[in-house]
Amino acid sequence: MSERVVLAYSGGLDTSVAIGWIAKETGKEVVAVAVDVGQDGEDLEVIRERALACGAVEAYVADARDEFADQYCLPALRADALYQGVYPLVSALSRPVIVKHLVAAARLHGADTVAHGCTGKGNDQVRFEVGIGALAPDLKCIAPVRDYAMTRDMAIEFAEERNLPIDVTKKSPYSIDQNVWGRAVETGFLEDIWNGPIEDVYEYTDDPTLGRPGDEVIITFEKGAPVAIDGRHVTMLEAIEELNRRAGAAGVGRMDIVEDRLVGIKSREVYEAPGALTLIRAHKELVSVTVEKDMARFAGGVSQRWAELVYDGLWFSPLREALDGFLDVMNQQVSGDIRLNLQGGSAIVTGRRSQQSLYDFNLATYDTGDTFDQSMAKGFIELWGLPTKLAAQRDQANG
Repeated sequence: MSERVVLAYSGGLDTSVAIGWIAKETGKEVVAVAVDVGQDGEDLEVIRERALACGAVEAYVADARDEFADQYCLPALRADALYQGVYPLVSALSRPVIVKHLVAAARLHGADTVAHGCTGKGNDQVRFEVGIGALAPDLKCIAPVRDYAMTRDMAIEFAEERNLPIDVTKKSPYSIDQNVWGRAVETGFLEDIWNGPIEDVYEYTDDPTLGRPGDEVIITFEKGAPVAIDGRHVTMLEAIEELNRRAGAAGVGRMDIVEDRLVGIKSREVYEAPGALTLIRAHKELVSVTVEKDMARFAGGVSQRWAELVYDGLWFSPLREALDGFLDVMNQQVSGDIRLNLQGGSAIVTGRRSQQSLYDFNLATYDTGDTFDQSMAKGFIELWGLPTKLAAQRDQANG
């Protein structure tokens, strides 16, 4: 029987206390694993040392920033994935990559259990445990806050009794989760859905009412992936980071929504995702220029279903992989440039160009040079409306 548990470690109160709590409840050693997905905040080496000081037998940080951008954010961009048409899957996208590293750590250290700090009423417990079950069905999962009723008061008392190196008095009024794809804020006064968010809720975006001059940006795509900004080559991670700065400075990417959690609760969330929303806006526009009508229409349903699967913790599902197959085909022609103006909280498309464009100026124009044969329209309308006309004639005949 294994004597070790791998813990998804964030460095906060709950997961710091969980190290000793798990050891006490299970009698096993704890290996703490932090995964860097571009969340910034505290220095990750400081977090690693804190885990050791809190009793972890081993602790390490996995740098997954490029992996997260290339293998998780990019597929979400190519799918134009927005849960309920709004949320760009900030937290939901990061959970599968964290799960991958937790499972790898469990194999490396011979652990039979993976632990996380989620409560019993959120989405993340599902995302972690379903993901772990998909990659390693033999591993067990525990959640101290949920399974051992570890309340915040109990966690503070536990930390004080053992002199754990963590500030138990500092408590943000919000619950915050962030990574390079965006930032999610909830709880505190935001739980009253009539209360408007105040400016200190935001960190990735500036006040869009400041009246700053517009920032024009040109994003170049190849097969649905951003490869250059203003003519300068970028990786996926660099594209997100640069647009987080530039679109964030223009106040782009703020969202305040009430969403449907997987567990059946409606939850008020405030999001910031300046880079993600700017990239999705540009990608969708390029799709409209380069993808044939019926495929583009069908892609709308694929986008919605893809976002629902990822939100619901089913990243590793066969259906998500199958939908990626469709999206790979659709994005083969999604190459070109999109120009946007970033100003006043909006990313407004002002120009499009592509060698793969299906837009034909000579067909679209109403001026001299129009090549569209308008005489074809009359017969087309007759055929197109024939089923409706026949049904109407039948109904009139039947009174």
